[in-house]
Amino acid sequence: MSHYRMGTLETRFAQIIWDNQPVASMRLVQLAQEELNWKKSTTFTVLRRLCEKGIFQNEKGTVTALISKEEYAAIQSTQFVEETFEGSLPAFLAAFSSRQKLSREEIDELRALIDGQ
Repeated sequence: MSHYRMGTLETRFAQIIWDNQPVASMRLVQLAQEELNWKKSTTFTVLRRLCEKGIFQNEKGTVTALISKEEYAAIQSTQFVEETFEGSLPAFLAAFSSRQKLSREEIDELRALIDGQ
């Protein structure tokens, strides 16, 4: 799943697509120019890379997502826990909560998630 990784600018560009899909490729060029100050060639180069990664598709001049923003976030979260904490969610939560105290509401939300499994 590592092929789903995106850099900071790719992620900002992906957000433009997720926010506007389905989006005509030429409209995407305009949006990237307005929001990222990109040239047309840069937009199409990055779009091609993200299509090759299987995140988006550009079919007949219309760009759509193959995975949602939420799916992407879930994949990235899983990869992070796997790579950093040997797949241990409790180890991740222990590390996270050692630097940032969880609120009562967050604890209740986590319990509800666990109970819902």
